[in-house]
Amino acid sequence: MDTPALEALDIHKSFLGHEVLRGVSVRARDGEVIAILGSSGSGKSTFLRCVNFLEVPESGTVRVGGEEVRVRRKRNGYAFDQKQINRLRARVGFVFQSFNLWPHRSVLDNIVEAPVHVRRIPRPEAVARAESLLEKVGMADRRDLYPNQLSGGQQQRAAIARALAMDPDVILFDEPTSALDPELVGEVLGVIRRLAEEGRTMLIVTHEMGFAREVSDRTVFLHQGRVEEEGESSEVFAGPASDRMRRFLSGHLT
Repeated sequence: MDTPALEALDIHKSFLGHEVLRGVSVRARDGEVIAILGSSGSGKSTFLRCVNFLEVPESGTVRVGGEEVRVRRKRNGYAFDQKQINRLRARVGFVFQSFNLWPHRSVLDNIVEAPVHVRRIPRPEAVARAESLLEKVGMADRRDLYPNQLSGGQQQRAAIARALAMDPDVILFDEPTSALDPELVGEVLGVIRRLAEEGRTMLIVTHEMGFAREVSDRTVFLHQGRVEEEGESSEVFAGPASDRMRRFLSGHLT
């Protein structure tokens, strides 16, 4: 079998004695779109942060393209190879709920910063790539503006362009429309939909059920830190096996 683009196996994570993730496992094949669903507090965002090592799981294994993240657990915490983490993070893009753009930099500078300083791409090449990506997300005419001059939808589209600028193998989306006014949701979902059509490997935490059903190949439903149900999206949405999943969908699908 082909090596999965991303594997997160038996991930456990606790905060202040509360176990948020209780052995969550997800594998993403190259070009696969996975929707991660669940009620508030089910562990969806924590799982994504563990995958990208923004949080360090207490136990479990993360592999990117077959390469395992090396973590050494010590009595007083954790130690890992920072060079490896930085290198693998460059292969796994992250799009946050709250955009996380640098407010003191223009849209263009937000996008070229990491390619220039992390991947050591010459600035003219990074700028040309950024301009192409801004065209792709419908933001070419906003390149010189600052985040506070943009709508929420425009900020999120700029954030997606920033993630794409590193040419990642996998993109993680953490509720990419939750901070947006309803009328701005569609423009961001449209960009993500086009990325899915291009064959991008993506894990998408979302509360947009119709969108998840449309764009995802597989769906993972989390409940209280565990995988309650997983399967092909067409099957999961058409006839969920879990009572909890059935109740969740009945409350979110319109």
